[in-house]
Amino acid sequence: MTELRTRTATPADLDAVLAFWKTAAEGTSISDDRAGVERLVERDPEALILAERDGELVGTVIAGFDGWRCHLYRLAVHPERRRQGIGSALLAAAEKRFVRLGGRRGDAMVLVRNETAQHAWRAAGYAPEEHWRRWVKPFTD
Repeated sequence: MTELRTRTATPADLDAVLAFWKTAAEGTSISDDRAGVERLVERDPEALILAERDGELVGTVIAGFDGWRCHLYRLAVHPERRRQGIGSALLAAAEKRFVRLGGRRGDAMVLVRNETAQHAWRAAGYAPEEHWRRWVKPFTD
């Protein structure tokens, strides 16, 4: 097996990322479209981190920093490539980015029903904060 490479996404990667999420990501988001991901990469070119092996996209994570908090989204690893250290490498790249930017603590969006992801996040040192609730309001239909 060849070496894993992590890098930031470019606009040329976005169609491949969206297709990858349909296979590797659990659930969907209102922002899972070309325009949403373009806005992300345009606003914060380092936020979308990709993992590649032999030129194949095998994982993603969004490491968003708003100047105050560090948010992790879309940690996804191809189902046939899981348990090979890809998620750990992506989180290490994201955490390194956060520390470089002055971040102090990362939080992750994890679906309650996604037990596999919960196990992975716990193994990476993250823990749920049951006293918080996520409140949302869509701005579009």
